[in-house]
Amino acid sequence: MERVVLAVAIALVVVAVAYVIQRRAPEPPTQRRWAAPDQLDRTDFDRPGAPWLVAVFSSATCDSCRAAVAVAQAHASADVVVQQVEFAARGDLHRRYNVESVPTIVIADRQGVVRASIVGPPAEGEFERAFAELTSSA
Repeated sequence: MERVVLAVAIALVVVAVAYVIQRRAPEPPTQRRWAAPDQLDRTDFDRPGAPWLVAVFSSATCDSCRAAVAVAQAHASADVVVQQVEFAARGDLHRRYNVESVPTIVIADRQGVVRASIVGPPAEGEFERAFAELTSSA
């Protein structure tokens, strides 16, 4: 009987120690989320008076950037200026707006307020849904 009590006591101590160790384990590291700008100076971009600006921050070495530019270009019109901001040509704008990941697509209104953004390659239909939602409510 003493051995059973001793075995149960040891098991309880092991469970208690395991519980304490598990609770003290550090949280997994947080993942950095790439940020998109909240505001653009429209005079930094083509046709600052257009109602909408779609700026695609890209890099010549980025394969997914070409697809992002093509998706955005399909929406160019008299009211929508679409501008590719390639890093080698316009690194100053990447630095000014703290764009650290490409492609980054921002949709800004006439005042330069970024109304929608996509960091990374857009999922199927993601840009179209965001763009349609913004332009239909304007």
